[in-house]
Amino acid sequence: MTSAWHRAVWFVLSVAAALTSSSALQAAENTKVLLIGHQPDHPWGSHMYLHTSGVLAKCLKLNGDIETTVSDGWPADPAQLEGVDSIVIYTSPAAELLLDGPHRQQVLDVMGRGCGLVTIHWASTVKQENYDRLGPAWVKLLGGTWISNVGLSTDTSLLRQLHPEHPICRGWKEYDLRDEYYLNPEVTDAATALLQVNTKGQDVIVGWAFERPDGGRSYATTLGHFYDNFQREEFRRTIVNAILWTAKQEVPESGASVALPEADLALPPQP
Repeated sequence: MTSAWHRAVWFVLSVAAALTSSSALQAAENTKVLLIGHQPDHPWGSHMYLHTSGVLAKCLKLNGDIETTVSDGWPADPAQLEGVDSIVIYTSPAAELLLDGPHRQQVLDVMGRGCGLVTIHWASTVKQENYDRLGPAWVKLLGGTWISNVGLSTDTSLLRQLHPEHPICRGWKEYDLRDEYYLNPEVTDAATALLQVNTKGQDVIVGWAFERPDGGRSYATTLGHFYDNFQREEFRRTIVNAILWTAKQEVPESGASVALPEADLALPPQP
C-alpha cells in the first residue's frame, strides 16, 4: 500500500480520536452533581451529613471537571437543579425529604428527565408510618428501600461484592467493615443487589443499583453510619463510583480517584 494511503488512514483515525476525546471532555465539563445533607441529628462522629457531603464533593473534583453543590436540605433556589446529572442524599429518611414536601413535583420532574439518584445510609429509607403512603413512589425511584427503624445490627462483617463486574465495584476488593446494618431491606427484582454482609446469622443486602424506567439510574446503600468508614479509600471509592455511574459518566477500570489529604478527611471539631 502507498504511503499516501497510510497518511489518509492516519488522518481519519486521528480525527476520530480527537472527536471522541472532545466528546468525553465535553461530557465531563457538563457533569453537575448536587449533594444534599442537613445538620447532625446523631452522636458526633456518626451521620455527619454535611461534612461527608463536602468530602464526597472534593473526591468528585478529582474525576474530571465536575461541578458540585452541597446543600443543607432541599435547595431553595430552583436554579441549582438546572442541568443536574445526579443528586446525592445523605440525610434522615429521604422518602419524606423528597416526596412529602412542597418540592415533591420538582423532585418528580428532575427524576423524570433521567437525573441520577444516590442515597446513603438513613437516606435510603422511608419511615414505617409512611410506608403505605409514600412507599410505592419511593421504591419506583430507588428500586428498593429499608423501612425505618425496623431491625438494626451494629457488627463487623466481610463486605461482599455480589456483582464484581459492575462499574460500582471497580477499584476495590472485599474487606471487613464495621457499620450499623439495616436488616431486611426490600429490594425489587428490577434492581441489582451489589453489596452484602452477614450479621446476626443472616445475609443482608446493603447496596443495590437500579436502572429506572424513566432512563435514570439510582444507587442506594444502607452503609455509612460511622464517619470513620468514609475515611477509608475503598469505602469512598464505592460511593464515588456510584455517583459517576448514576450521572452516566464512565467509571475508570481502577475505580474513581478518591485520595484526599488527611486534613480534608479529619472529623471536624465538635461544636
